[in-house]
Amino acid sequence: MVAPISYRVRRVKRSRRVKVRVDPQHGVEVLLPTRAPLAAASAAVAELTPWIERELARLSQLRERHAPEGTLPYLDERLAVLPQGGRTRAHRRGDTLLVPAREGAAPRAIELWYRRAARAEIAQRLDRASAHAGTPYTSLTIRNQRTRWASCASGGAMSFNWRLMLAPEQVLDYVVWHEVCHLRHADHSPAFWGLLERYCPDWRPAAAWLRENGPALVL
Repeated sequence: MVAPISYRVRRVKRSRRVKVRVDPQHGVEVLLPTRAPLAAASAAVAELTPWIERELARLSQLRERHAPEGTLPYLDERLAVLPQGGRTRAHRRGDTLLVPAREGAAPRAIELWYRRAARAEIAQRLDRASAHAGTPYTSLTIRNQRTRWASCASGGAMSFNWRLMLAPEQVLDYVVWHEVCHLRHADHSPAFWGLLERYCPDWRPAAAWLRENGPALVL
């Protein structure tokens, strides 16, 4: 007997139809309009089961290829994960990431470690790129955006997804330059792409890598 697919339901006020998506972090998610009956969620999952199973298998293969069991990527490096009794915070020692051994404590500790590392890694790249381009920014925030890797507000406030630390260094550099170019051009006009080409001429392979492998960038 095939096990039923587990899913979560999220109500979306402005949605007019039922949507099913396979989210890398949250698994199968059904987006329901506010007034839609709950039964509509199970019906949608049942109808789309073959597609959902293919997507789950694809994401599993992507994650395994990107981070074999017992390891985690860190830019161009790979860290071995070692649980350690009595530890409450994750700490890097050489090529090893020491994590709490207590059940359920490691994922949060690892995420917090990556967030701290992301702030340091991204800040130095952002400072360097914005100074080179002559376009200062006003603030930097590290987040876990659901659908974005980074954003640049009109006032110069920068926000980056910590999960970029799980990508190759070239990808992180591309995303930084992408947002720095938005400091001058808020849209994706030809002028924006021309500026990106000027400062980051090999951005295309990095962007393609992120489109293909982005779903694997989860713990």
